Amino acid sequence: MEAGVSWRRHCWSSAREALLPTLPVEVVRTRVRRAQALGLDYRTYAGVRAATGHDVVAFLFSSNALRVTLVNPAMPEARAVKLAEVACERFALAVAPLTPGMVAAANPVLDGVSPAPYALAGFGEMRDRVRAALRKLPSDQVILVGDLGLERDWCAAGRLAGYLPAERYFG
Repeated sequence: MEAGVSWRRHCWSSAREALLPTLPVEVVRTRVRRAQALGLDYRTYAGVRAATGHDVVAFLFSSNALRVTLVNPAMPEARAVKLAEVACERFALAVAPLTPGMVAAANPVLDGVSPAPYALAGFGEMRDRVRAALRKLPSDQVILVGDLGLERDWCAAGRLAGYLPAERYFG
């Protein structure tokens, strides 16, 4: 520790570089294409891959993120187009007072719609609702796209790969 600041910085930088793998260019190109097919920016996709070690196999959208409401039961056109282009499975959680049927009618490309956990639900109930919505998919390969801070808790309860705010995903 008696060495200078610049020497310590050099040592830490060298050690960190030795830990990080260098990916071949073709692997990076493949991952960039996969990120585009999922509608994600590469940085987000790479972060999920690094955190979980898996590819993204599905998205779980809240009805709030899809902008489906009782007043306006049709999803906005831009969100419907982006959702139709996603190259993986797409599930949704219908936040009360919406029913799963109403959300499914808003966009038929959804692979499944389930009821969302109640606003004041306990952790166990949140976990059960999120897991039921995913059916048999591994939860650490699914990204939750939500619109409210309360929905962020669903990610932790369901042990999902990550959470994206709707504005960032649909932006």
